[in-house]
Amino acid sequence: MRKTFKKAVAALCAAGMMLGMMTVPAAAESAAESAGNPINICIITSSGVDDGSFNQDCYNGIKTFLETHDDCTVTDIKESDLAQLVPTVEKSVGDYDVFVLPGFNFAGIGDIVKNNPDKKFIVVDSTIQDSEGNPVSADNVYTMTFKEQESGFFAGLAAALTTQSGKVAVVNGIAFPSNVNYEYGFMAGVNYANAKYGTTAEYVELPSYAGTDLAGNNVGGNYVGDFADEATGKVVGEALIGEGVDIIFVAAGASGNGVFTAAKEAQASGTFVNVIGCDVDQYDDGANGDQNIILTSGLKVMHSNVTKQLEAIYDGTFVGEDALLGADTDSTGYVSAEGRQQLSEDALAKMAECYELLKAGEIVPPSGTEGAVDDFPGLA
Repeated sequence: MRKTFKKAVAALCAAGMMLGMMTVPAAAESAAESAGNPINICIITSSGVDDGSFNQDCYNGIKTFLETHDDCTVTDIKESDLAQLVPTVEKSVGDYDVFVLPGFNFAGIGDIVKNNPDKKFIVVDSTIQDSEGNPVSADNVYTMTFKEQESGFFAGLAAALTTQSGKVAVVNGIAFPSNVNYEYGFMAGVNYANAKYGTTAEYVELPSYAGTDLAGNNVGGNYVGDFADEATGKVVGEALIGEGVDIIFVAAGASGNGVFTAAKEAQASGTFVNVIGCDVDQYDDGANGDQNIILTSGLKVMHSNVTKQLEAIYDGTFVGEDALLGADTDSTGYVSAEGRQQLSEDALAKMAECYELLKAGEIVPPSGTEGAVDDFPGLA
């Protein structure tokens, strides 16, 4: 019960370091050669590989792979028009061996996958379908989706256990499944802290920024409507701070930079405001003079999973799969490392306790498609 996520992260980092120091044995080299290596990798994103969050973590997984495979290359393509992402894959499919595709907008590549069995595809945050809407699973595609509601749950716990004003919020990009999972997990975490630890936090939603999911349902929350709109992100952040919110979980890609700016300006004026980062450790992005706005960061560990699949492609052991990843594979969680967060010792202890309960299946935060934020296993 006292084992903290810090240990899990340390173990993951140690494993990554060991992987980085490994050399490819002769048998693996032979398999790689027969598979057509060196491999030419392409990553396509809508907001660039330097967004400081989701895309960048995927790109870091590629860079880690390249550190020990100098016969392989990577090209990054930025296509800001979401409707053109799948066509960009189709136009580029003849030029590369492997595609790393971060984001729900790549769900429609099923026909491309089926028509190019000699190419490999790593899709992050979505399963895929063909042009008729039929699910596609194939030997040449590995899709990884995550239990974002788990990381969101810890963000909600952290917010409820830290707020001074009693008002907390989550800001999202677009109401894609992953973002709605973060939202639901956050609200569930707030409710859990209120029920189990005596907090009285309220999560604040701005009706004018309510999200609409892919099924047309109003999911509430605070949605920027884009993953690369810093200006609107700042507007949403300022509006929430104006409502008295002092802890904001930001799951909005590059749009979240605007929320960071709003929080930094408020902090500089003497207002207590903290932000919870998303996907990766965003502590460095929170620097604000001699202060820092980052309370902690909710983690979705994509880089090591991308690296793992590239290694499998290189050595010829790649297996197509639709993988759902969570805390049980150290793929979701939160930052607890000293010097990378500003949580109280009490909050850290309570969150560590919950982490073990979650890994054991005693706490099951709801996703955006099933369950309810006020009625889920572990809350009663």
